[in-house]
Amino acid sequence: MASNAEEEPSYIDYETFLDPQFRPASFANTLVLATNNANDATLDLSTPLSKVLFDAQEIDSHIDSLTTRSAIPLLSHTKDQTESSTKIISEIDHQVKSLNDSYKQLEKEVIQKHAEADEVRQVASRLWETLKLGRAVGRCLQLGRQLEVQHAEISSSASAPAGKREDHRALVRCAHTILSLREVLDHKAPGEEGHGLDKINAIRSLQDSIIAPIERSIRTTSEQIIREFAIGSASGTATFAQSEETKARTLSAMTALYLISPTSGVKADKWTPLLLLQALETYLRNALQSSITSVARSLATLPTLDRTLAEVSARCQNIVALEIILDSTKAPPHPLIPRPKSHVEPTNLLQPLLAYLETGSLPSYFWRSMASSLSTRVVEIVNRGGVSARTLKSNRSAVGDAIRECVIKGSQPPSTVTASKGKSAKSDAERSGWDREVAVMVGSVVGNLGR
Repeated sequence: MASNAEEEPSYIDYETFLDPQFRPASFANTLVLATNNANDATLDLSTPLSKVLFDAQEIDSHIDSLTTRSAIPLLSHTKDQTESSTKIISEIDHQVKSLNDSYKQLEKEVIQKHAEADEVRQVASRLWETLKLGRAVGRCLQLGRQLEVQHAEISSSASAPAGKREDHRALVRCAHTILSLREVLDHKAPGEEGHGLDKINAIRSLQDSIIAPIERSIRTTSEQIIREFAIGSASGTATFAQSEETKARTLSAMTALYLISPTSGVKADKWTPLLLLQALETYLRNALQSSITSVARSLATLPTLDRTLAEVSARCQNIVALEIILDSTKAPPHPLIPRPKSHVEPTNLLQPLLAYLETGSLPSYFWRSMASSLSTRVVEIVNRGGVSARTLKSNRSAVGDAIRECVIKGSQPPSTVTASKGKSAKSDAERSGWDREVAVMVGSVVGNLGR
């Protein structure tokens, strides 16, 4: 059919129309310019239009001629294509029917059962979450009841008859119970034991009415025990039994404050027992303030100076005893502070306090802090003049000797307190260190008296 078309002569330029760059507007413009003079004022469009119409008729006639001569091959080809399509459709229908049947069987045996199993899984998961939440609530309520009983032991021992000993160890038991409650209540992330507990009314009531008040009570009681710590006094020293009882009470209070110190939001290697350090700092500040006030008052009225210095030396002896107790007490393990292997654990309770106060010794801290405050008090007395200033100046030597004795005596531990191992051999060598404290204290008073 193609060879016949090629044999028929045709004046139509098929190459022009088949060119991919063919543009109707360009072709029309070429026809108009070919049949008209570009300089004419008017254009004759009938000639190019007739040519285009004639070409279209020619092509239509050519198509008609081709289809007429090739009708039988075209119909045969169309028939073959139709039969092939019908056969393919028949096969596809069979496969589609088989696929639909397989899908229905799969839906019945797998998909529906999977949906039912998924519902069961969701129910089981929610039941498990409810069970975990119930166990956590039960554990918290049990620990809350245990905390109430332990706190009642402290309250009952405080109101017990004078002959019955105080159960100060209940403070430590309460602190451990509080930590057990924190271990649950502070871990609120999904998957952790305390997740969802903050939505339970019973837990909120437990926190507001039991845990928080008892924790405040434990903190207040422990801080009071530390504030009242005293082994030596101006009139004498407590007995060994009394000293041991005071030491045991103080250790219980310090351990309780160590354990209940805040842990949330603090890195393990940066954590310090803040409540304990603050309580000990308050004890030292109170001893300093009382000593500074009483010595300044006695410097203005010298007859009372000896008694005042005896009280000051007794306070410093208590501080020495406190340092010995802290140095000999190992820091208790904290269950909520996971220490990395590279972290160096403090060997005792004294190290964190010395680092917190930025000092190397508690007695040295006491005397040097006291000396820095006394200097201004002595200058005030001298500037006021009068009998007090004249008496103080005339007795400067005796005042200096009294202060020297006060520092030396106050820097020694009470007889009922035994220094930790290695400290006793060091005490003689430390006397030269106390010489510096003696010089600082004497200088803060005598050095500011002038001539």
